[in-house]
Amino acid sequence: MANHKSAEKRNRQTARRRENNKYYAKSTRNAVKELRSTSDKSAAGELLPKMNSMLDKLAKKNVIHKNKASNLKSSLARHVNSLS
Repeated sequence: MANHKSAEKRNRQTARRRENNKYYAKSTRNAVKELRSTSDKSAAGELLPKMNSMLDKLAKKNVIHKNKASNLKSSLARHVNSLS
């Protein structure tokens, strides 16, 4: 249990950030699944820039690691390019 006011505040902040990070990470996973399940190239081409933007923002806020964002972006781009 926290013994100082600053430690209590830190616990509140950590809990709030953890909830936000869980929400953003889960919504990103759902968006990645949606893009990977798309078989239409034009629809996937429209989703890709939005996905890239989302991944960049999450990496900037340290919700996900920047290398993970890069790996996801490249694999999704490869997927979109492989569609016919």
